Amino acid sequence: MVNCCGLVTVKNEPVPLKSIAVEVSVQGHVATVSSTLQYENQEQSPLEAIFVFPLPGEAAVCRFSAKIGQTEVVAEVQEKQKAQEQYDDALSSGQQAFLLEESDESPDVFKLSVGSLPPGEKASVSLDYVTELAVQADDGLRLCLPAVLNPRYQPQGSDSGSGGSAQVSSVPAGSVPYSLSLSAHVSSPHPISRVESNCPLDPLNYLNTEKTQATVSLAAGHQFDRDVELLLYYQDTHQPTAIVEAAQASAKPGSLMGDPVVMLSLYPEFPKDVMSSMTSHGEFLFVVDRSGSMECPMHLGSGSLDRISSARETLLLLLKSLPMGCYFNIIGFGSSYESFFPKSVEYSQKTMDEALQKVKEMRADLGGTEILQPLKHIYSQPCLPDQPRQLFLFTDGEVGNTKEVLDLVKTNAGSHRCFSFGIGEGASTALISGVAKQARGHAQFITGQDRMQPKVMQSLRFALQPAVVDISVKWNVPKEVSVTLLSPPIRVVFQGQRALLYAQLTGESSGDTEGSVTVKYSLAKQPVENQLSFSLKPAEDTGMAVHRLGARTLIQSLEVEEREQDGEKEGAKEKVIELSVQSGVSSAFTAFIAVHKGDGEALQGQLLRRHVPTPMLNLRGCSLTGFSSSVLERDMKLSELDDRADQLVCSASEFVVGTKSMSAKKKAEGSLASRVKGFFSKQLQGGFFSKQGACEVLECDEDCDEDFDSPAPTSKPVRDPLLQLISLQKASGSWVLEAALAEVLVKTEEEVSKPKPAQVDQEVWATVLALVWLYGFKMEAQEEWQFLAMKAVSWIQAQKVASVSECVQAGNTLLGCQVQKDTLGL
Repeated sequence: MVNCCGLVTVKNEPVPLKSIAVEVSVQGHVATVSSTLQYENQEQSPLEAIFVFPLPGEAAVCRFSAKIGQTEVVAEVQEKQKAQEQYDDALSSGQQAFLLEESDESPDVFKLSVGSLPPGEKASVSLDYVTELAVQADDGLRLCLPAVLNPRYQPQGSDSGSGGSAQVSSVPAGSVPYSLSLSAHVSSPHPISRVESNCPLDPLNYLNTEKTQATVSLAAGHQFDRDVELLLYYQDTHQPTAIVEAAQASAKPGSLMGDPVVMLSLYPEFPKDVMSSMTSHGEFLFVVDRSGSMECPMHLGSGSLDRISSARETLLLLLKSLPMGCYFNIIGFGSSYESFFPKSVEYSQKTMDEALQKVKEMRADLGGTEILQPLKHIYSQPCLPDQPRQLFLFTDGEVGNTKEVLDLVKTNAGSHRCFSFGIGEGASTALISGVAKQARGHAQFITGQDRMQPKVMQSLRFALQPAVVDISVKWNVPKEVSVTLLSPPIRVVFQGQRALLYAQLTGESSGDTEGSVTVKYSLAKQPVENQLSFSLKPAEDTGMAVHRLGARTLIQSLEVEEREQDGEKEGAKEKVIELSVQSGVSSAFTAFIAVHKGDGEALQGQLLRRHVPTPMLNLRGCSLTGFSSSVLERDMKLSELDDRADQLVCSASEFVVGTKSMSAKKKAEGSLASRVKGFFSKQLQGGFFSKQGACEVLECDEDCDEDFDSPAPTSKPVRDPLLQLISLQKASGSWVLEAALAEVLVKTEEEVSKPKPAQVDQEVWATVLALVWLYGFKMEAQEEWQFLAMKAVSWIQAQKVASVSECVQAGNTLLGCQVQKDTLGL
């Protein structure tokens, strides 16, 4: 069996990373995450281990240390070039050194270099970061520990080998040779209701009777083969809070770390009458990833749809849920992009039918993941008067030019809102969360066995509801104290969205020990006002999480400013470096460097380099048809092909084992490896990955064609009756009395027609039946069909039907339900 450890040499030496232990401390809406990585050099020569790994996009790395034997070395933050030079100098003189740096292209990817580890030596590396917890649509707070790092696709023409772009070593999920343990301590001003996870957990342990403190751990033996997600639920989550954190005792007063910092959390709850109101205006643009990886399954469990099929179903639901009078368009993208219509069209029965036909034909056939060009195209189109632009972005991709994409979205933020959806394990948090944050929208992640449709409809609900606008924040503090905002001002808040604002408090009051903040905003044209008090003399520091997140927020704003200046002025970059060094928070222009000044001898000869793998999505279950070279890092230098092919051999061999008809099962390891490497070399030079070429190199049997496209024999899928009913609804919201509707209701046409009240139109009767069926049999999926039902009710009311009660009663009798007219909204 081919060794799947993903090392860069063909000899398959052991991986030096042995385990990762994580401790999480949650305080309300923010968390501090401490990871310890254990390394061991089991080889005969000194080595350098390179581990490229993801962190949440909003994370701020704030501490980095290393322990060799009994000696601990704490890293310093330095300007990146200076840190890299110091690292190289230390290695050449035989000293152990550690370098942690952020990728030049994406702020959620870090590279850790553990250098000059002598034979037989052990080292442990500790990394701390602070992060805001994202709010989910059900009020849960999401903490994600990313494990899967998919190759970042480099757009054509970009220099993928420049700067800090680190090579990603990946192996199939399940083959990582190191394990993960995780424990969390949760503390909240409000009682903790429950903690959930996509991985097995030990029972939640409350530490006090008020249930405001608790601990929870991952069940033992977890393989770090997928993103680990914790969902925390508190009581009274919609109460606004203002938390003040004391200054760092050792820092200079007047500096960011030397002054108290306040964090304001705004998470308003919308009244029910506002929640039920729906706008009929808007330009809805659905931007859908059609790269080759969208053919991969949504999850590795049985019965999983592939991602593109799930996207097709979701688009059906969205198109049926749009209000009459709005405008829409659908844009598919990969290496190129295609629009359904030259420009946005008015929503009508004709345009909806035309779009649905194109959705049925939509495939994952557009190659790589180039998101910048379709966005530029969209922003070049003028906005429509009185039709606010709403952008829905669906992607499973990880792009190498994340910062460029975010800058483009920020530049155009005033013209639209963006709702983004990260599909599958390893989707880039920096990209998905970043575009939503820049464009005042909302981000969602669809992982494991999550269904895409409910999450997308939650975001549509935000898009169709009025937002909190005209937000003003007024600080009431003594005249000796000044308030400096660290965050951009809050411009808009949606239902289900939380906004955090950081501010520095400089100066000391001789008398008052309390300040307050007044937050005013407008919701559905109604003014709302909240006043919160906070202490000007808070307790001593509790880990400095609030300070560091405030510093991270300011650093991100300054980094964008520097990129907009395109290096013409040094001001923003210098401020970032100064702030990063002072706060100990990572940035694009700094790195953490630790050197163990032992009695090592100058290095003789070449230092062995080992790339520690991260999990990647298994090729098994993905159709190789049209598998784009983006997935195989088309723009990678061919000189690095041998390194990458070792990992791909692992995936190919697993694919072979799982495919019944390949004679390659019987082939020796070395033969398979050489054939696969030769094939990838040819394919990468040609810039594509063809099924025919794969069949030739893997010596498939004659019936391989079927196996490549579908790993298991499939019968004709049974259509979900809910999707059938949805597909039959007209754009206006009504249903027609027809055989297809009777089939969904499990009745004959005659059985459906006969009980219709005499004075009622057939279309009204069919629409009432559809509503009764939805409320009677599909309440568990109400999030998905609520807008369809609202459209149907509005349509019935517009018909001014006198005998609605009689219709509902007859519908209940026919379908065996007990749905009340009031429940339907009639």
